Amino acid sequence: MLVNWMGYFSPFFICGEAMVLEELLESTLRGMGYELVELEQLARGKLLRIFVDKEGGINIDDCVAISNHLSRLLVVENIDYGRLEVSSPGLDRPLRKEADFLRFKGETIKVKLRVSLQGQRNFVGVLRDINDGIIKLEVEGKLLDLELSNLGKARLVPKL
Repeated sequence: MLVNWMGYFSPFFICGEAMVLEELLESTLRGMGYELVELEQLARGKLLRIFVDKEGGINIDDCVAISNHLSRLLVVENIDYGRLEVSSPGLDRPLRKEADFLRFKGETIKVKLRVSLQGQRNFVGVLRDINDGIIKLEVEGKLLDLELSNLGKARLVPKL
């Protein structure tokens, strides 16, 4: 459904509600061949910090191309911001979606649970699998089943 807004028809207004910025960025970046890893919005300075990734990693040319494209998109979509920063997620990349866990099977990760398991909330281990929202994490030779919905944070452990 297209909604008339100030004389323009915008596909980003669905059922009278504005499309969330994160959804807009995610679909735009996907179309460019990138993945939105994380979005930070700091209201005081109107800073938008966007972390992106792709197979093989991100370089400075990717960041420049993304920044130029998103700067124009944000103006067209009338999204008010003061500064835009585009960056790679770093060596300790956060893992959020099931696809992230599938992509990094076999890697060492650090997780923090919302609700403790066996009296513990923090674990470091090798990501063995994910299936139906259950993460298989090998910690000190034991396989733990962790619910994706119970993860507060999950990050790759950098290989140095």
